[in-house]
Amino acid sequence: MQVKNTVFIGKVLLHFESLASTNDYAQELLSKSKPVEGTVILADYQSAGRGQIGSTWEVTPGKNLTFSLILSPRFLPIQRQFALSQAIALAIRDFLATLCAKNVYVKWPNDIYIEDRKVAGILIQNTLSGQKIQNSIIGIGLNVNQDQFPSLLSNASSLAIETGKTFDLSSIFPRLLQFIEQRYQQLRSGQSSQIHQNYLDHLFLYQTEALFQEPGKAPFCGSIVDANPQGQLGIDRQGQISYYNLKEIKWVDKK
Repeated sequence: MQVKNTVFIGKVLLHFESLASTNDYAQELLSKSKPVEGTVILADYQSAGRGQIGSTWEVTPGKNLTFSLILSPRFLPIQRQFALSQAIALAIRDFLATLCAKNVYVKWPNDIYIEDRKVAGILIQNTLSGQKIQNSIIGIGLNVNQDQFPSLLSNASSLAIETGKTFDLSSIFPRLLQFIEQRYQQLRSGQSSQIHQNYLDHLFLYQTEALFQEPGKAPFCGSIVDANPQGQLGIDRQGQISYYNLKEIKWVDKK
């Protein structure tokens, strides 16, 4: 597979039939060498793919896109690292919106939903040096042609399920990388405010009344009004805005 439509992302592409984790492979690569920015590690199957905070990412071999991307966003201060997460999430959302007529959202902090079903997840691991980000490993799992999921993943979906079509992975993958590069270049050129606004524009349940729940507490009605530069989610509850970190709040699906 060759990537011809980007400036630097995917120009070095390491493609494997199977890996335990593309993020782990990228980490090992960084520890032993100096890979060029934009290096991509793609695996047809991951036996130990990871999601946020210890969760797993389960896929059927050869049906989806599971890969990691090495970036060097040294222009980005540590306190603004969430902007990178926003840019990558938006890139995937933008890409999927070209393939699917349904609504495509970013679900805080960086899952991608088609309507109210999850089709992609992102795991970013940053290496810090002083007050700057030295390297970032961007792990992405995108459900493309998988048509069945474990019963525990009740809200999981895929492009194939949502569109009724089957996609050629080798054709759509370079296009996805192109969208990622465009958003990353936008971030690098100092347009983080535009990225933040676009993120809110496409944020799942933004300014919509919904049920939320803190761990061990009863659900409450509120609406998302912000996602601050630290990556915390702001929820308005009867005029009082509270900010939450990952795993401190969840959306309660009433269905």
